[in-house]
Amino acid sequence: MCLPAGKGFGVTAVAHTEAAGGWQARLELGFAPVAARTALVHSAHRGPLRVQRPFHPEADGSCHVYLLHPPGGVVGGDGLALDVQLAPGARALLTTPSASRFYRSAGARALQRQLLRVGAGARLDWLPQETIVFDGARLASTTRLELAGDAAACAWEIVCLGRPAAGEGWTHGEARFGFELWRDGRPLLLEHTPCRPGSALARAAWGLGGHVTFATLVATGACSERLARLRESLGSADRLGLTHCDDLLVARYRGPDAAEARRLFTAIWRDWRTAGGGEAPAPPRVWAT
Repeated sequence: MCLPAGKGFGVTAVAHTEAAGGWQARLELGFAPVAARTALVHSAHRGPLRVQRPFHPEADGSCHVYLLHPPGGVVGGDGLALDVQLAPGARALLTTPSASRFYRSAGARALQRQLLRVGAGARLDWLPQETIVFDGARLASTTRLELAGDAAACAWEIVCLGRPAAGEGWTHGEARFGFELWRDGRPLLLEHTPCRPGSALARAAWGLGGHVTFATLVATGACSERLARLRESLGSADRLGLTHCDDLLVARYRGPDAAEARRLFTAIWRDWRTAGGGEAPAPPRVWAT
């Protein structure tokens, strides 16, 4: 289950070169079924990115893991690389204990690359708390989710530009976010969002429409009946859009509040996990702290 250095992220070496003056971190995690539950069978880290003990709060043996970044924030020049692999049949939930923070930069970009590979018959819940982009931050973040065979996944990413609760906007800086979902080498969703203060994307109705928070959720196993049920139950949330293509559900949020996005997405995640008679999931305990 050990991953060779550099495997998966073709741009990792470039990222580390550009960010040579910052703090570099890499984390590799491997999950596999062991007896009646999923175990964290491989964990290797370099730099300030790691996990502590795994948890098994669910009856189906799902492994819950919290991704920890001890410095508490990312600055220009830092580089983070995450490789996660689920063996066939494994079930894992990954989240973060708090929001991820990208701080003001003196010029260098912070770089984040996340590769999540899910084997046939496995299930991944990728549910990080929001990413906060501080005024003056410069960053590029990419998440790539690769599914094999009938693998299942629910993944979300929530971004807040500035800190509106603290009265701080996002008036200068640059942020680029990429999210990709593939199945058996075929792209299902390729999304790249360049963010600049005052840009057409930031202002226009077809973009962020002046909102400071945007978020995307994708989940496998969508159907028209589930989509109709979710639209009915979440219909009052006019800042949420729901659609599906083939078997993929896509939810998009733009609005003023990361907490609202997380609440709506949590409802969708619960519905996804209970579809077909499944048991209600156990929310990560760290969300309640």
